[in-house]
Amino acid sequence: MQNSEPFDLFGKVVLITGASRGVGAAIALAAAAKGAKVACAARSTKASPKPLPGTIDETVETVVTAGGEALAVPTDLTSADDIEAMVAAPVEAWGRLDVVVNNAAVTFVGEVDIPLKRYDLIMDINLRAPLLTVRAALPHLRAAGRGRIISLSSQAALRPVPGLMSYGMSKLALERMTTDLARQLYPDRIAVNCFRIDIPVASEGTLANMGDIDLSDWEPTSVPADGIIWMLEQPDQYSGRCESMWDLRHREKIMPTQAEREFTTKPPLQFINGLFDLDTEDAFARGAQESGR
Repeated sequence: MQNSEPFDLFGKVVLITGASRGVGAAIALAAAAKGAKVACAARSTKASPKPLPGTIDETVETVVTAGGEALAVPTDLTSADDIEAMVAAPVEAWGRLDVVVNNAAVTFVGEVDIPLKRYDLIMDINLRAPLLTVRAALPHLRAAGRGRIISLSSQAALRPVPGLMSYGMSKLALERMTTDLARQLYPDRIAVNCFRIDIPVASEGTLANMGDIDLSDWEPTSVPADGIIWMLEQPDQYSGRCESMWDLRHREKIMPTQAEREFTTKPPLQFINGLFDLDTEDAFARGAQESGR
């Protein structure tokens, strides 16, 4: 029997990939503010920092300073063994796992001639790792009696963005996986959803690669994090959704803009069929540049 009550994050254990910076770190802080215990997974640590700013140790420190409880879990998402250990870590620390957030993603610029090594890495982290994470997490989510899985997608999944073909392919496949997992896991009271970022978001990874541009309509990472928390808290029947950040904001009246001016270009809500409008390409490309988490 499905539970029509909201999903209360208080006391729950939440695993977040790509939590060293950007939207992942913001989700960790937002979930902890709801009373959840958060396991922050990524490769970037104080002992082994990466070129982009942010480490999981810093995210944990921020959560703890704010009064929350958090765990740093160094993880290479290209390694199946690391993924198994990542899922096991919060269970060992806190005895349970209730929520999985597949946030980590990478991209490389390239069209049909993208080097296969880079294509494979995009698919390994953006698609294969979420699948392996879910498979490893399922026994624990089922043992908890009720759970949540949410993955982060991009506008690039629905609209061709110059240079992001492989990234868009991985995100579209992630949305497809979401809808099928929702059907499979509904009897287990595990809701599976996807949050598509189609409004410009100023994450550290994005800003490091964008140069000198107008950021007046870019949202801080706390805004999509609020939308993701809203989705996690919905009743069990709210499942199999691939939500547009733009549409969710306008439909549910949540995630009020914190930007200097609101992003007003309506993104596509369905997969583009045919040639797309080149006149609006730049606006939509900006909306897809939330990658690099």
